[in-house]
Amino acid sequence: MKLSNPEFRAMQSLPRKWGQRHFEMPTFRRMGLDPRGRDVLEIGCGSGYGASLLGPLGPKSYLGLDVMEEQIALARKAYPHFEFLVQDATDLGQFADASRDLVIIFGVLHHIPDWRRGIDEIARILRPGGSLFLEEPRGVDIKLFDFFFRWGHPDSDFGLRTLERHLAMRGLQVRQRQWTPLLTMYHVRKPQVGLTA
Repeated sequence: MKLSNPEFRAMQSLPRKWGQRHFEMPTFRRMGLDPRGRDVLEIGCGSGYGASLLGPLGPKSYLGLDVMEEQIALARKAYPHFEFLVQDATDLGQFADASRDLVIIFGVLHHIPDWRRGIDEIARILRPGGSLFLEEPRGVDIKLFDFFFRWGHPDSDFGLRTLERHLAMRGLQVRQRQWTPLLTMYHVRKPQVGLTA
């Protein structure tokens, strides 16, 4: 789902970038995020700021996806040395099974009406032992954002409990969870073949 104009502007703001650089990335790093030598996919890459934070950490490859052409145009202009595609996260058919080591989502999953299908696709393309790092607000917080800021999120049953249940149904294990006032941050792992932990 495309962002509303108010949320689009908020996502381009200096406070958003400051939070991503000084809070979200350091928290993910403490939770085990290490892209060195790995094939990285960022879902909902927006204008590419996440790529600028991940790139210096030495991934083998980086690809950012977003459904908004406007966002991808900004990303390609600002960070021409990274790869970006206009792409829906619910259909990653161009990626082979078990083709990515690391998937990262900076608070975008709740924008996807069929977010379960997005999780299914992530489970398919992650290599055994691969990781998903994601952060998401609680369902009630999404409703508050919409009430106060008119951001217009999709009407879905997205919530942290339903998210965690669906991750488990797809064989993805929550390795670490960190609650913050606005976001819950996760390190989720796809088990090695034949292992359950």
